[in-house]
Amino acid sequence: MKKIEWTSLLKPLFIIFSILYAIPSIIYYAINKTVLNFTEEFKFLLHNTNRTEQAIIYLIILIGLTILYFLIIKNREKIFKNVKRMYLFITVTAIMYVVVIPFMSSDVFYYLGIGRLNSKYHQNPYYTTIAEFVENEGNEELLQKDTVLQKGKQNVWSDTTVVYGPVWTFICSIFGAMSFGNVDVGLLLFKIMAVLLHILNCYLIYKITKKKIFVLIYGLNPFILLEGIASVHNDLYIITFVLGALYFLINKKKLLLSLVFLALATAIKYFTILLLPFIIIYYFRDKKPLERLKYCFIYGIIFFILVGITYILYVQDWTVLMGIFTQQEKFAKNFYIILMEYFGTIPDLPVTLNRTLLICFVIIYFFTCLILLNKKKITLKAEMSSCEKFLIAFLFLLITNFQPWYIMWLFPLLMWQKPEHLRLIVQVSIISQLANTIFLINGEGWRNGTPYTFFMLLGICICLVINNKRRQNCGQICFNRWK
Repeated sequence: MKKIEWTSLLKPLFIIFSILYAIPSIIYYAINKTVLNFTEEFKFLLHNTNRTEQAIIYLIILIGLTILYFLIIKNREKIFKNVKRMYLFITVTAIMYVVVIPFMSSDVFYYLGIGRLNSKYHQNPYYTTIAEFVENEGNEELLQKDTVLQKGKQNVWSDTTVVYGPVWTFICSIFGAMSFGNVDVGLLLFKIMAVLLHILNCYLIYKITKKKIFVLIYGLNPFILLEGIASVHNDLYIITFVLGALYFLINKKKLLLSLVFLALATAIKYFTILLLPFIIIYYFRDKKPLERLKYCFIYGIIFFILVGITYILYVQDWTVLMGIFTQQEKFAKNFYIILMEYFGTIPDLPVTLNRTLLICFVIIYFFTCLILLNKKKITLKAEMSSCEKFLIAFLFLLITNFQPWYIMWLFPLLMWQKPEHLRLIVQVSIISQLANTIFLINGEGWRNGTPYTFFMLLGICICLVINNKRRQNCGQICFNRWK
């Protein structure tokens, strides 16, 4: 009898664990036929009872999936004989998450709502909220026929104008129009596009790196599968556009196309503008400092024109940019929450600290770009590593309304990080999903951000200690061999 290699079991087990995530959603659809009555109070098992039981089941599946994920990466050469098989497995896995109802976030229903508001009812979502439109005289009748708008009205963000850039509003409008007012059709369209983008991202990563390991680190990461495909967050689109910008910069040597893709990403969420000077200076790395500065000025203007063009469909006045500040006025799931809860007697401490950190960030960023302008030897690895550090600082220190899916911002630049930094980022992404058990048990609410943050900080500290010991052990082994 032929002996079965244990590594051959990893792929089917990974699929099985992914199916386990889908089973509650399949049962829900079988009973209810629609997601219309699905509320954000529902969690993993899609009902409100036995929350501890739900959290335990969720944790078991997530831990099992995570172990399999790392084992597949470790044994990738045995498991995937060629790149096509790898793509096929990632595609099959991603499709499993199309069925999963977004039990951790209802943002996709808000996306559909604003898209429908704009495409069908010709309302500018930067100036009119879903709630305002529906509550106007006579508009309540629309909810009976338009389940997309009805679901959008139920969303926690329904009384808020759009907080994203115009490219995202335009994308939402396309899906809103194609849904024909059916929330289930709209959700399915978003899910299908998420899978297509996920596969495209894997393709771009391989084209840029020519290494399977980076494709698998991204493509099979449970964090990406749950936040990007199951919960359908728009950060998946940002990954695509940033990877597109890097692909045209590195593989095609076409700066203008690279800036077009970076502008598309920036016109969804504005943080990607941080990559701009790194991309331009790297492209003109063989030029002298004054020439680099000149090109930064020229192509910087082109970039802002590209971003500005995207606003033409929606801009009426400067309040179209209010979304940038709306997000920053909220506090959730970060160390600012801890300050608010335990140091609430100190007036405006979180706001003051945030502004101080922002000033420090801007100063350091400015001088880093200045140094880069005058740097003699510019390498892609060094500059992307430096850029990733700014993204990490921006994400964990400056954003007051932190959400776990924002960690996706770090994935397009993972390929150029040191192994220990790459490992830590991947570990943090998984920790963010483990920390979500707080919300499975207690439900949503800003106060639950405190235990979530403690769990995140504890997990990060544990990973730092383990990674440090691992690095020391590797160093000792190398020393002994040398000796």
